[in-house]
Amino acid sequence: MIAQLSDLIWPPRSLLSDAIVDRPGVIEPALWGDLHFLGDPLCAQCGFPLPDDPGPGGVCGACAGHKPAYDTARAALAYDDHSRRLILDLKRGGRRDGLPVFARWMASAAGESLARADFLAPAPMHWTRLAVRSFNQAAWLTQALARASGKPWKPGALVRAKRRRSQEGLSASERRRNVGGAIRASGRFKGKVVLVVDDVFTTGATLEACARALRKAGAAEVHAVTLARVVRPLDISI
Repeated sequence: MIAQLSDLIWPPRSLLSDAIVDRPGVIEPALWGDLHFLGDPLCAQCGFPLPDDPGPGGVCGACAGHKPAYDTARAALAYDDHSRRLILDLKRGGRRDGLPVFARWMASAAGESLARADFLAPAPMHWTRLAVRSFNQAAWLTQALARASGKPWKPGALVRAKRRRSQEGLSASERRRNVGGAIRASGRFKGKVVLVVDDVFTTGATLEACARALRKAGAAEVHAVTLARVVRPLDISI
């Protein structure tokens, strides 16, 4: 009854437009086809889309030149004009009605790494930023993915021990330096398989820092999944 009354007062809107829809979390068919879901062929490690199938275990040039600290990373969507709206509505607007569908997309993208995970861990936010924003969108995504998959999640497994400037607008090397030493694991996770969850994979610097912290805490495997990932340099303005 409460939900019905709420829908009358604040009717649900499409995740990609202002169109009224029949239930929360819906995208109208005209816009559904504009979403760019990522699928094979992908780099076996970082999940970057490749033009041709490299064969089993094939990796992109970046991973061949520098092996990431995480075992695998996957993303549901390419970060473009449409997925950007989803991300910003979640990250800056605190819009939560898309979380159940985002979790399904991320579960599909994560695949075997989700099945293998002992627990899920959100990319952390420094407490001062959390106090200002009042939520961590990575934690919301992690909780939704945990509900969808039945896997446990540990909201405090990773902590951002040092506040650094926002990653927005920074180059790849600047992002790596900015998160260096800022993230640590809270506890020991010897032999555990951990799936780290975040909203966007931009350069991978945050996920690298999370993976290194979890490895230091004893994790046997560290995988990552995000709602979206940057696939072109011009998309790095998040």
